[in-house]
Amino acid sequence: MIESGQKAPDFTLPDHSGREVSLSDYQGRRLLLVFYPLDFSPICTDQLAAYEKIAQQLDEAGVEMVGISVDSAFAHAAFRDKLGVETTLLADFEPKGNVASAYGAYLDQAGHSNRSLVLIDADGVVEWVHEADTPLDIPSPDLILEAI
Repeated sequence: MIESGQKAPDFTLPDHSGREVSLSDYQGRRLLLVFYPLDFSPICTDQLAAYEKIAQQLDEAGVEMVGISVDSAFAHAAFRDKLGVETTLLADFEPKGNVASAYGAYLDQAGHSNRSLVLIDADGVVEWVHEADTPLDIPSPDLILEAI
């Protein structure tokens, strides 16, 4: 897993609407990357719904949140609609898991990301990281609020 103090690896991925989004788009702002395994799995649904509930607190702290998984932009659009969430979801689809790998969040044997959180400061440096013990563990929203 990437460590605090390291420069965050740059990336460009399509979001849920197919628009290209890069790390550099968030320059000057704090960014929370939420790596999660897959859209439509029960645990991922619970995780993103729980994080949506703290969106206002993140906004007040000047932190933008972005979800990243190996699903396609089309799956992300359907997942957002089903959940009714506003969180931007990025498709680390092809090459599969490339961004998650750059951050140390990809699980090769599983073929998807672990549940990992990476907080990046306004200068593009990793401020804080958390990696769940397994993809079945959801890092609590309180953990995020404590970190910010």
